[in-house]
Amino acid sequence: MNDIHLFLRHAIELEREAARRYEELTEAMKTLGNPEVEAFFRTMAHFSRQHLAEAVARGGFRHLAKLPPVEFQWPDGVSPEQFSWVGVDGFLGVDHALELALDSERSGHAFYASIAAVSTNPRVKAMASEFAAEEAEHVADLEKWIAQSAKS
Repeated sequence: MNDIHLFLRHAIELEREAARRYEELTEAMKTLGNPEVEAFFRTMAHFSRQHLAEAVARGGFRHLAKLPPVEFQWPDGVSPEQFSWVGVDGFLGVDHALELALDSERSGHAFYASIAAVSTNPRVKAMASEFAAEEAEHVADLEKWIAQSAKS
């Protein structure tokens, strides 16, 4: 992917999906009565919305026309933040919620890292590297939560 605006459209969609997913997980943890993980997921949703706003601003988009699904260049045909995501149900536990979030963050990281590795556009390469680093931080945060949860 070498077009900066196409890259940013992908980042916008990916972060929009991530925010939605974290909002669902926040509500699930609220229902489950786990305020610590609820707060963590709320923070992650906030970060996703910040990344979304940053991608919109960097692209200079004032009005974002819907990009047809066929124009997205997702690995496996779906946004990495949707990969293996089936939604939240009443049986979702804390451990499973954290694992779902981790899988999605790893997929997002891999998406950005792969673009950084193959893009010939220096702007796309730099921005994809930056976004991959942010996703790597999210992966590390989730791994810490999972480790803490395993100790409990």
